[in-house]
Amino acid sequence: MKAAIRSRYGPPEVVRVSEVERPAVKENELLVKVHATTVNRTDCALRAAKPFIWRFFTGLVRPRVTILGNEFAGEVEAVGGGVTSFKVGDRVFGYRDDVFGAHAEYVAVPQDGMLAAMPEGLTYEEAAPSTEGSHYALNLIRAAKIQSGQDVLVYGATGAIGSAAVQLLKSLGAGVTAICDTRNVALVRGLGADRVVDYTAEDFTKDEQKYDVVIDAVCKSSFGRCRRLLKPHGIYIATDLGAMSQNLILALATPLLGGRKVMFPIPKPDPSMARYFKELIESGKFKPVIDRRYSLDEIVEAYRYVETGQKTGNVVIGVDHSS
Repeated sequence: MKAAIRSRYGPPEVVRVSEVERPAVKENELLVKVHATTVNRTDCALRAAKPFIWRFFTGLVRPRVTILGNEFAGEVEAVGGGVTSFKVGDRVFGYRDDVFGAHAEYVAVPQDGMLAAMPEGLTYEEAAPSTEGSHYALNLIRAAKIQSGQDVLVYGATGAIGSAAVQLLKSLGAGVTAICDTRNVALVRGLGADRVVDYTAEDFTKDEQKYDVVIDAVCKSSFGRCRRLLKPHGIYIATDLGAMSQNLILALATPLLGGRKVMFPIPKPDPSMARYFKELIESGKFKPVIDRRYSLDEIVEAYRYVETGQKTGNVVIGVDHSS
């Protein structure tokens, strides 16, 4: 099968499309014929091993994982012994960040993983970006225990995590203020945000409104800058470590002081999440935002674009099996 592989850490150019052996299907696994996948921030960080701490989990000198890609949508090609939840021919979508492998024509996934039947009416390319950014967003929302009626600010509302967070928060009944640039104001308003602030026109940290939670979905701000936006017991929650790992340190220290605090939850993929997103999509409450589409042969270009930091929503990779 064709797959995008890399044998060392580095820039996008370390990735190349080559022929490799199709994965074997083990007990309780299914083989998915991948029709679409994505390139996201996680793929970029793992490919480059930045920050360096990645290497302690993925290989100190050379990467143990050679095929990246954690989101996929495709068709069940084969099933291993013990598989009862799916059958050959089922259209499925899901997420796997333990061994990755979705940047390929086929990927093997456990039947009890974060996997579900595809939402009705979606194409493979529309379904593929439904799980990575959205599962991070849902983890943040659940960690902060956000409820209906609370006021939440989402900074970075146009990325995969931020655009999902806006929609997931509205599905819960929270009030959402979203921060983005001028060209995306209409898009973010269309996602359901109650109020949209253009950060190129005004400093959102000087907002007079107070919030129960501030979600920094791009980690380009800080607790220090956003503290005044929080209610007395408000929460600042980030998606990255921040400068000098400050968010991890503050997440340990601020709860001891009382009042406003920082949270830095470790994401935990839950098998039920894929089914949850399927239901939200079918109900019209969630739709992944897609920026650009590339073919598997163009995956290096996709990496380059994602690393500009300018993508809106998700970058999808189509996998053509015609050859």
